[in-house]
Amino acid sequence: MKNRIKKIIVLITITFFMASCHDDLNLSPIDPDSFTQEDVFANAAEAKGALAKVYAGFALTGQQGPSGQPDIADIDEGFSQYTRMLWNLNELTTDHGVVGWGDPGLPDLHGQIWSSSNDFTEAMYSRLAQVVSFSNSFIQNASAIDDPEIQTYLAEARFLRAFAYYNLMDMYANVPLTSEISTELPEQSNRSEIFAFVESELLDIQNTLMDSGSNEYGRVDKVAAWALLSRLYLNAEVWIGMPKYNECVTYSSNVMNSTYSINMNDANGNGTAYDELFLADNDTNGAQNEFIYTINFDGTSSQTWGGTTFLVHAAIGGSMNPTEFGVNGGWAGIRTTKNLVNKFAVDIDALNSALGTQSDWGLVGDATENGWDGPDMEMYQTGTNQFALYADLASGFAKFRFNEDWGNNYGDTGADGTLEPGGDNIAVPSPGTYYVTLDLDALTYTITPFASDSRAMFHSDGQNLEIESIPAFEDGYAITKFKNVDSNGNPGSHAPGDFADTDLAMIRLPEIYLNYAEATLRGGGGDMNLAVSKINEIRLRAYGNDSGNISAGDLTLDFVLDERSRELYWEGQRRTDLVRYNYFTTGSYLWPFKGNEPGGIAVGSYRNVFPLPINVLATNPNLTQNEGY
Repeated sequence: MKNRIKKIIVLITITFFMASCHDDLNLSPIDPDSFTQEDVFANAAEAKGALAKVYAGFALTGQQGPSGQPDIADIDEGFSQYTRMLWNLNELTTDHGVVGWGDPGLPDLHGQIWSSSNDFTEAMYSRLAQVVSFSNSFIQNASAIDDPEIQTYLAEARFLRAFAYYNLMDMYANVPLTSEISTELPEQSNRSEIFAFVESELLDIQNTLMDSGSNEYGRVDKVAAWALLSRLYLNAEVWIGMPKYNECVTYSSNVMNSTYSINMNDANGNGTAYDELFLADNDTNGAQNEFIYTINFDGTSSQTWGGTTFLVHAAIGGSMNPTEFGVNGGWAGIRTTKNLVNKFAVDIDALNSALGTQSDWGLVGDATENGWDGPDMEMYQTGTNQFALYADLASGFAKFRFNEDWGNNYGDTGADGTLEPGGDNIAVPSPGTYYVTLDLDALTYTITPFASDSRAMFHSDGQNLEIESIPAFEDGYAITKFKNVDSNGNPGSHAPGDFADTDLAMIRLPEIYLNYAEATLRGGGGDMNLAVSKINEIRLRAYGNDSGNISAGDLTLDFVLDERSRELYWEGQRRTDLVRYNYFTTGSYLWPFKGNEPGGIAVGSYRNVFPLPINVLATNPNLTQNEGY
């Protein structure tokens, strides 16, 4: 039903709320009084359309489409969309992203030098405040309708409000907490109070929300409440100074035991089911089975210059072909740093060390690192007369040789997979990482491409891994993760190719697996073997086989953080993760241009949260700016 809720969103193109609702968090959107509450809240069927408007607060930006009647003033409308701001604040500020555009305040985000008047931190605050306002108005007005179905709608609106406050608490720490319409200036709340509110709301609505998987696609069910509780409890020690890892394990377990499942349907037949999560038909190609909460987009019915339209267009530049991504052009702006790229690098030394002891049998040839003159690339003994090696090889030829002695070498005459003393050179058709085996008993061998992590979706042709200058698009690898094509390669519904159909999951099941593993490692009382098996479920999809599987000894906190990076990059969580690990502002972990220095430097810890907007402080004397700003 990309369905029914999307159609409802575009039909309800005017807001239905009283002007007073916007005083809740003191922002200045347009006057919404174009439609009366008597019309919208006449019955449950009409109220469902009003609920769609609350959902649309995270997806859209105005009253008529991508631009023209914005619902937040004083910033470019496309910039103000929630998921675009989420990328700016939670990905661009980290090792996951850089942007070449020079819009005032935008370069400051990656440089971690933003001021208290940054347009983008203000826009996110206003967007979240508006969702709270919309939710409060819906809850008050819909509560008067005498229909059992309304209780589900109210629970969904409370979830959306809790999700907005979760973001506000994470990003801004101490914000006003309002749960009803009021014209009075609200008092400032602290993180503990907001945490308690979000927690109590989610606990209270969990059994009112629809059962697992039974709601319309795009609307939340009780599993979404459990999943957000899992995320809330994982960050509790940072936000309120109290560890709640046991609770994180409990609610992560609830999610893992629900009807949601990892998508393993390789709908486009390219060898992995990971990319299906980010295609234009991800509401039907199997990806939807792991989407717990999504923000829906439609290139025809719900247009915005944010959302996945931004993620697709902005990541295309250089030698990239926009038609392969289902759009009409690239914006040549966003790409990533070497820190993310290197998280997918194969550690050949570690793989080889795990094989056994080094032997005198080796590979020689122009496909090897030292050419025909050697020295040989020595293999590792895995059993009696059994040898193996992980090796980076070039295209060319190779042979097996003992102790660098041409008097004892094997080749393959006839290229039939069997070895003969002094036989013909063995062809290596293309460069890459290979797993090579040698069986001296059977006189056979294999040279097999090593299965790499399919989540590494980078465009490197014409791109430099090192970033010398941020404005140049060619500095930094481009990301090919999001596309506006379906599993058959067809472009999205918008014929000119401007707007994307691809939905964006805010919470999906692999995150909960990773939450469970991290909380278990932090003392949450989970099952370590279960944590390992769940991580391996994610990695099985990534590698296409069990070559990427880990053991309990591999499961460390830093491994989980890196796995979160590999699985969830550009999905809006990286800053929160780095703050939780105390890596976001400290010198313990650096990336290019952190602190606005090419090599990266530590910055003040106050930047773990963003400043409250200047205009909000100016209109509400009850508020105090966050420390450091």
